[in-house]
Amino acid sequence: MSRLSIAQYFPFMRMKIDKQTVHNETGPSVLIRIVPDQRFRPLCHACGSPAATVHSQGHRRHLRDLNMASHQVWLEVAYRKVWCSECGGVRVEQLSFADAAKRVTHRLARYVYDLCKVMTVQDVAKHLELDPKTVKAIDKTFLEQEFAEMDTKGLRVLAIDEIALRKGHNYMTVVMDYFTGRIVWMGDNRDKDTLDRFFAELTDPQKQGIEAVAMDMWEPFINRVRHHCPQAQIVFDFFHVVQAFGKVIDTVRRDEYRNATDHEKKVLKGSRYLLLKNPENLKDDQPHRLEEVLALNETLSVLYVLRGQLKMLYYYSDRRKVKQTLDDWCRMAETINHPDVQRFVKRLRFFEYGILNHADYPISTSELEGANNKIKVIKRRAYGFHDSEYFALKVKQAFAA
Repeated sequence: MSRLSIAQYFPFMRMKIDKQTVHNETGPSVLIRIVPDQRFRPLCHACGSPAATVHSQGHRRHLRDLNMASHQVWLEVAYRKVWCSECGGVRVEQLSFADAAKRVTHRLARYVYDLCKVMTVQDVAKHLELDPKTVKAIDKTFLEQEFAEMDTKGLRVLAIDEIALRKGHNYMTVVMDYFTGRIVWMGDNRDKDTLDRFFAELTDPQKQGIEAVAMDMWEPFINRVRHHCPQAQIVFDFFHVVQAFGKVIDTVRRDEYRNATDHEKKVLKGSRYLLLKNPENLKDDQPHRLEEVLALNETLSVLYVLRGQLKMLYYYSDRRKVKQTLDDWCRMAETINHPDVQRFVKRLRFFEYGILNHADYPISTSELEGANNKIKVIKRRAYGFHDSEYFALKVKQAFAA
């Protein structure tokens, strides 16, 4: 007589295996019937207290467990309802291996969560033959346990930016701890209320401990940082400043093209990226074409020089030197008689404090821009997230220290 037993693979407290059946008709599966071990006193599922008495028996439910080799494993669990003196009512008997409202065991749920770290929900669902909604619910439950609470430890310097969640200007605001690179918080939209929700989760000492914040020149963000952390230095990101000026150059280029002769149009056509690229990134015949464009149009030539000089604002660590460079740049830009250029100069003057602050805090949102690329990969892997809360949890998991 064989002494082999599968009991050691099901070490469930206060339960014992009663029967096992193998099915191969609709696919390899195993049904294992588990019943209460009468040697142990049942516990209340709600509070964990020993039950005063058994209220009723004969209740059954089916749970999915970890596969055994190529076979799906289903548990037919017999359980009791008990009278709990502590709760003062009838409660379901506690099961050590599953929750009362779930249809999978704890260990299968943990396995699903581990797979979701490296696979999409759809792939995990297909691999285990589970409903994708079940897989997502399991993953989200574990993520909430681990990442729902915001980690505010050691916040001194922040980077704030937004990411497009879907087409149609649906944004999420992302807050990063600049020094550790962890995503501290994500929230829907990019307005005043968005950052108010973030700061509402910080204590007053934590707000007072924030020294600097890197961001773009987005006034709702500026407003709320000044309101909640008046002592913090606001630093405008180099990338966004140059990007904004690039849009000005492109607007001027289109206007110059419309007013050009046929010959000049042939030279200017297709020059958009020539004017916006860094010299070291030009390829093949592009340097020669750029020389032709700059020689042909004096306005574009001056703007191209200004674009290069704009970067110098972020090279100095002396505020006076930055201020002098900014003044010189603005005087040169003011010589160009174009409304978009003049508006950009006024905007720089209005926000110059955030450029000068870079001399004291040489920070930017470049780290966050890199993080945004990783966030976009997470979004693409999931073919978009309709649940923004779940998406935020997945991002926090990906950037956990």
